[in-house]
Amino acid sequence: MASSSQPRPTACLALADGSIFYGYGFGATGVTTAELCFNTAMTGYQEIMTDPSYAGQIVTFTFPHIGNTGVNPEDDETADPVAAGMVVKWDPTQPSNWRATETLSDWLAKRGRIAIGGLDTRRLTRAIRQQGAPHVALAHDPDGNFDTDALVEQARAFPGLEGLDLALDVTSSQSYRWDEMRWAWPDGYPRQTAPKHKVVAIDFGAKRNILRCLASAGCDVTVLPATATAAEVLAHEPDGVFLSNGPGDPAATGAYAVPMIKGVLEAGKPMFGICLGHQMLALALGAKTIKMNHGHHGANHPVKDNETGKVEITSMNHGFAVDSQTLPKGVIETHISLFDGSNCGIRMEDRPVFSVQHHPEASPGPQDSFYLFERFAASMAG
Repeated sequence: MASSSQPRPTACLALADGSIFYGYGFGATGVTTAELCFNTAMTGYQEIMTDPSYAGQIVTFTFPHIGNTGVNPEDDETADPVAAGMVVKWDPTQPSNWRATETLSDWLAKRGRIAIGGLDTRRLTRAIRQQGAPHVALAHDPDGNFDTDALVEQARAFPGLEGLDLALDVTSSQSYRWDEMRWAWPDGYPRQTAPKHKVVAIDFGAKRNILRCLASAGCDVTVLPATATAAEVLAHEPDGVFLSNGPGDPAATGAYAVPMIKGVLEAGKPMFGICLGHQMLALALGAKTIKMNHGHHGANHPVKDNETGKVEITSMNHGFAVDSQTLPKGVIETHISLFDGSNCGIRMEDRPVFSVQHHPEASPGPQDSFYLFERFAASMAG
């Protein structure tokens, strides 16, 4: 507990093992429970907080300068923050960026997301690496009144992400068209006016910049909810089908998504998957997925293309992975993580069907993997 000479803590992070971290709250007040992960990206905190793949998770940012560029509506990956909360080392400063329209704290408060600053994020990150992603309760009370025993019990009561289908919580409720392309100076987001390929994108928690990359690659994109059936997908007569990123346990979402994917594969359509979409494709092809110790979350992850030998620095956000030992005959492992050797990509040997675990849209992150959208477009042209 803080000494009498220090300001009274206004936020508290309680781990299921009984560990307590005190700090200073910003954003919304109240209590939230989730799985705790860490992200090593140096930029893009707004994109990270609005990435639907973070549903059910609180994000610890290892980079200390969070909030210094403010927020703006152009950088949202979805309408509102999806991550349950955030943990940072230093309290956010006033933003210093010409694009900022709001402070991070005000933005979080308006959208009901709790944040805590002033923590030893290095110690917290080491604990996550060594012990796995813990279940936590995060509380923000301006008066500094915390029942730590109750918070620990709330953390222990969190059900965890294994077996949890979160795609239903973040998917669109109805279909819609998408023609907005990648941001470009000075006009912002241009529109795709001459598409060459008709694509159906299945929304398991799609990021806007992934859809923009598809549009920029010449695609006329129709987005369907996660629960779409193969018949509903094929009714649009697409040239190709895209499987988006998303949160939760792929095995749980696969209960309804795998039959759809199998039906589309039987129709012979080119297919491209990212993140959860990658895991879902693997399940449909007969492989299995596993829960990782602490997952991959960052914008500096080296991935090797096994077929070319090229190493790409990529953006990652996943807590589950495809078990490469279960890949069936006819499915090739195309990419691996150079951090831990885990699977990062697959393709069918005889058909234009492929997927990757990383995020080639680079929002935030490096742009090494943009070519994958062009590869998908080329597979439809051929």
